[in-house]
Amino acid sequence: MKAAGLVAQGPLGPGLAILASMVSVNAGAAWAKGLFPLVGSEGVTAVRVGLAAVLMLAIVRPWRSLPTRRDAINLAIYGLMLGCMNLLIYGAFARIPIGVAVAIEVVGPLAVVVLSSRRARDFAWVLLAAFGLWLLAPVHAGVPPLDPAGVAYALGAAFCWAMYIVFGKRVSSLGGGQAVAWGMLAASLFTVPIGVATAGSGLLAPSVLAGGLAVAVLSSALPYSLEMAALARLPQRVFGILVSAGPAFAALAGYLVLGERLTGQQWLAIVLVVLACGGAAATAKR
Repeated sequence: MKAAGLVAQGPLGPGLAILASMVSVNAGAAWAKGLFPLVGSEGVTAVRVGLAAVLMLAIVRPWRSLPTRRDAINLAIYGLMLGCMNLLIYGAFARIPIGVAVAIEVVGPLAVVVLSSRRARDFAWVLLAAFGLWLLAPVHAGVPPLDPAGVAYALGAAFCWAMYIVFGKRVSSLGGGQAVAWGMLAASLFTVPIGVATAGSGLLAPSVLAGGLAVAVLSSALPYSLEMAALARLPQRVFGILVSAGPAFAALAGYLVLGERLTGQQWLAIVLVVLACGGAAATAKR
């Protein structure tokens, strides 16, 4: 997508690309949750990833420049992580609140930051973000218990998100949206059959296809293109810190789209996470 590349230009471009990506993907997540009663989380994942793959292939036409063998292996792993991340996080959304699920999932990017950082300052921003995420977690008085399966799905998505960053960085040099297009194709090869097996012909209902198309654009084609454009210009650890704001955006999307009201403690958590991400972007090495 050319628009994604344009957003990532300039000194502030990568940060703005990540911001736009998080707004888009979380708005799409809240919209997708409304489709779960129709075809289940696996069915929504299939429609989202399948339609996003078709869109990216039609726009980018990546076959015009085939990847090398090394790139093809990295693309296959990138696509596998992409598909698993979608399946697992939607499975978590079906069982626990969106904001809580993303708060658990963001452990993946945070792990990338901790393992790749070399400066104490970066650890300080991570600790601030982690404290904000802890305030979002349901471990305080009056918060109902979480479905263990939902927590397990979110933890699995966290691992896939970390690997998505690692292998996404390796293929980000392909440019022109090629990495995203090939990755979405690889992801669709196993997510679509799983969705068909669980939802069957329900996936072809006009309301499901229309809603799935909106989710595919908001939560897959647009944000992954923006992230890939940003990855090409950002250090891996800085990217991981920036996307740590995901739970805050998820909580806001839940409030605006699903009417999930936020407590004062949750608003404080949002402020802390945003400050941590802004600080990391401001102090990161060029």
